[in-house]
Amino acid sequence: MNIQNTCETYVANTYKRYPVTFTRGEGARLWDENGREYIDLGSGIAVNIFGVSDPQWAEAVTKQVRALPHTCNLYYAEPCARLAEMLCERTGMKKVFFSNSGAEANECMIKTARKYGEATGRSTIVTLKDSFHGRTIATLAATGQDVFHQHFGPFPAGFVYAAPNDLAGLRTLCEENDACAVMLEVVQGEGGVQALEGELLRGAEALCREKNMLLCIDEVQTGNGRCGELYAYMAHNLNPDIVSTAKGLGGGLPIGATLLGEKVQNVLAYGDHGSTFGGNPVACAGAVSILSRIDEALLAGVRARGEYIRAELEGAKGVIGVSGLGLMLGVETEKNAGEVVLACLARGVLVLTAKSRVRLLPPLTIDWEDLKKAVAILKEVIGG
Repeated sequence: MNIQNTCETYVANTYKRYPVTFTRGEGARLWDENGREYIDLGSGIAVNIFGVSDPQWAEAVTKQVRALPHTCNLYYAEPCARLAEMLCERTGMKKVFFSNSGAEANECMIKTARKYGEATGRSTIVTLKDSFHGRTIATLAATGQDVFHQHFGPFPAGFVYAAPNDLAGLRTLCEENDACAVMLEVVQGEGGVQALEGELLRGAEALCREKNMLLCIDEVQTGNGRCGELYAYMAHNLNPDIVSTAKGLGGGLPIGATLLGEKVQNVLAYGDHGSTFGGNPVACAGAVSILSRIDEALLAGVRARGEYIRAELEGAKGVIGVSGLGLMLGVETEKNAGEVVLACLARGVLVLTAKSRVRLLPPLTIDWEDLKKAVAILKEVIGG
């Protein structure tokens, strides 16, 4: 069976895949069907934060599969309860709604914000240009990039887009539209791995308090240690009302979580929202294993690795600049980013793109030897 031909024949043509078929992995290393080894600086787009086939995660997942792989949300299950408790204790949030992806977590965020605003007749949510919040119709509407809006309209009304790092413009849009919430990413991933300025973030929080709006933070890609804090908003000492997360929380299984703060903890009532697979015991058991190991020692390691990559690449031949936070980095290069990805792939290193930048999302625990080897190859490719 030729896997690549079979996929091209039977799987919807929504992904432009690279010509490689992976069969196994361990940590930051992957092997293809021919036994060739690769160093992974993409983590399945920020998912495999402890690497591929992490033993502790695999043990937790396997144990739960054998005990109770699925029930439904009409009953209680220990992994779901334990994960919700851990998330609330680690963040100070009050309630959690579980789903299956970042887009679903953001849908719940949007619905909660809309219902919160209902009492005062407000429904508009202000997001940012160059943002990305998902591929459902509502989360596409929340996304501030025209390229994602092609072909799929009409979209739900009630979203307007402020320029990143323009606090005055954000205020004007909120006031003109009588907004109920501001929704943003601390680092705009699909927007080119651009970290927002602290002044904008703190100003947005102050504006939300002044206008009785909700501060909604999308931590789908930035969260779970990726940016050197448990959640990226913590680097700026923010106190959001709603936080969405996914990707790395599951460690390789689908999960989304919407964390609800004190102001909105009881906004959603019985029947307001739901998800058949949300809070799945297997996914939650894996997430408990992941979250329990994101401690200060690991976060310090993330920051150190991120600083190393910056030090190696900033000022290097062919590198225009490095953006991002922690181990969520964008590298602007003189070469076309797509060409850099293909050249790295040919030399056994997996990197990604975000707009015109090369995007790096390595496992948070990547071995230093693997990291140094991969970064050296990336430097050679960019400068060659």
